[in-house]
Amino acid sequence: MTRKHSFRTLLTAGIVASLALAACGSDSDGGGSGANPTTIRIGYQIIPNGDLIVKNKGWLEEAFGKDVKIEWSLFDSGGSVNEAIVAGALDIGLAGSSPVSRGISQGITYQVPWIHDVIGKAESLVAKEGIATIADLKGKTVATPFASTAHFSLLAALADAGVAEADVNVIDAEPADIYAAWQRGDIDAAYVWNPNLAKMIAEGGTVLVTSADLAAKGKTTYDLSVVTNDFASKYPAAVKTWVAQQDRAVALIKDNPDDAAASLEVEMSITAEEAKAQLGDLVFVSAKDQAGADFLGGGLAANLFAAAKFNVEQGKIDAVKDEAEYTKAVNATFAAAVK
Repeated sequence: MTRKHSFRTLLTAGIVASLALAACGSDSDGGGSGANPTTIRIGYQIIPNGDLIVKNKGWLEEAFGKDVKIEWSLFDSGGSVNEAIVAGALDIGLAGSSPVSRGISQGITYQVPWIHDVIGKAESLVAKEGIATIADLKGKTVATPFASTAHFSLLAALADAGVAEADVNVIDAEPADIYAAWQRGDIDAAYVWNPNLAKMIAEGGTVLVTSADLAAKGKTTYDLSVVTNDFASKYPAAVKTWVAQQDRAVALIKDNPDDAAASLEVEMSITAEEAKAQLGDLVFVSAKDQAGADFLGGGLAANLFAAAKFNVEQGKIDAVKDEAEYTKAVNATFAAAVK
């Protein structure tokens, strides 16, 4: 696993560098609320939520017209999205709440205009046969993508069960690599998300705890959108248009799940039935509700601050910024403006 991880790290770095070089000079120099960029660079992940629906249906291309190029780049985790944003290779990206809390703590200049989903059963700790409790993981090898919401949840689950992280061999791997390691028998358990989670459960994995279980204990996690402060300040109208299309996808998930699942079937290479089931493991919130106090209007900032403090306690980041920095990084104005 170590050799594969090293190769993956180098590969990710190469992709980020290539994206950054390819994007040089891609945006127009104009600014102001009425201007649009010539290119919008979006980092997405294979997660069953509205972002994939927007991509599949071409709604951004439709909304912006032929004068704005939409560039979609696939990433394996929020940690990789953070790296790409630091490299100047993305304008908008999808990352979980834990990597976003780390990003804010480490000074990445971005903001959160949208919550893609509240993570429920879609992320879980799944183990091989014979492992029935979290305590049984002592001395076992558990894989998770480091700096992800799954990593955060794994640490929270271990702490809640009174199991020291040092007593478990926790290794870093991206979701596809985790599934391959699971099939080879290289790992005993994993904290990961769909669609790979669903594959592991289907192959006999036992779910020890879900992110919905941890949310009930105050460790809620989210899939979030981040937009660079520079892009948001130059092109607020473009961010509003982007948010409006995401809200459109949430409405489709709620009102016509069959249509939503058809898009995910294509983007995720799973059946429509599997897509509908995986949609049911996440909670989707409309723009109107996101703008309220429970989410972008206050609750999310408090969650990110709490996540940062937990990451410091776990030794994953060096320090927490003032709570006001997390509040400032969550922007409810775009969701509030959606009609």
